Amino acid sequence: MKFLHTADWHLGKKLHGYDLYDQQKDILQKIVALALSEKVDAVVIAGDIYDRSIPPETSVTLYNQVIAEINLEAKLPVLVISGNHDSGTRLGAGSIWFSQTQYELKTRLAESFEPITIDQTDFYLLPYFEPVDARIYFEDESIRSIHDAMPKVIEKIVDSFDPTKKHILVSHFFVTGASKTDSETKIEVGGLDGIDGHLLAPFDYVALGHLHHKNALQLPNARYSGSPLKYSLSEKDQAKGVFIVDTSDKVSFEFKTLAPLYEVVEIIGSFSELTDPKFYQSIKRDDYLSILLTDRAIIPNVMNQLKEIYPHILQIERATGRENSVKNQKKAARIKSKGPQELVMDFFIEVTEENLSAKQIEWIQAELSQALKEGGEK
Repeated sequence: MKFLHTADWHLGKKLHGYDLYDQQKDILQKIVALALSEKVDAVVIAGDIYDRSIPPETSVTLYNQVIAEINLEAKLPVLVISGNHDSGTRLGAGSIWFSQTQYELKTRLAESFEPITIDQTDFYLLPYFEPVDARIYFEDESIRSIHDAMPKVIEKIVDSFDPTKKHILVSHFFVTGASKTDSETKIEVGGLDGIDGHLLAPFDYVALGHLHHKNALQLPNARYSGSPLKYSLSEKDQAKGVFIVDTSDKVSFEFKTLAPLYEVVEIIGSFSELTDPKFYQSIKRDDYLSILLTDRAIIPNVMNQLKEIYPHILQIERATGRENSVKNQKKAARIKSKGPQELVMDFFIEVTEENLSAKQIEWIQAELSQALKEGGEK
């Protein structure tokens, strides 16, 4: 069989305050068109349907329309899991009868161990879950992190393998050794992040969501599809699209690039050059732009002046300040590389010159987990 692997739609997301509804509607229609032209047998969506646990009504309507087009009109099975941005409870409403049309939606760990069989391929749908979910399911108080939980989860899945079939895992976590971009929300709390890639070896293919770059992971049998759109400046040089996976004989996969309505690009020039019709009429002015100004002189009201020509300006920087900016970016990158718990611990040590106690660390983990769960609603 052949299926389309996509993830991280983040419906409802904004880019530097700009609404992306038209962009998202356009790219989802291109995904549907590709699924039909490639004559796939199923569509897999590996989490983060929405950008928030309580998404805007327009985003819910858009998602329903796309799923209806794929599942009800084209009669294609759709296999979906919830991601860390989704509310599993809200997303899963109605899932009991969805399966009657082969719209398979899984939002709980307990649903992950029964495969969805299509032709000679078994799909295991493993949604984003927290350590407490595994601790309760396995009745094992020693499980305190995803690192603790995942070996048990994978072992239980592998024990159910039918040796006559191909085995596909669909999941939404960070696999150690993968690289991140600025638009991805960290989910590491008390080791919640970081799955050992060796655990994925038993599967013929692992369709991952969470990281937005298709090249974030290069295991021979596992890929992140990446987000279908660029959701930060750090993604401006990335190709976006989906994977087409073929499980006939030896499993193979191919990335298919999809063009957005508007690109995320950087342009460089002086104020006079950027406001010259010969220049701006030669480029796509509606793109989302990071502008690097070469002028040294102060230009009054520069943002508003340039916005009259370029409606989607993400930021304006001075070329003369780029060296300092790079230093600041490196410093910021070091901070961004740390998880919430590590940042809190660093701050505590800096202020008190003492280490946190085991009980204090437990309190921090509990509060951060709750904050992450509620963060999309604030």
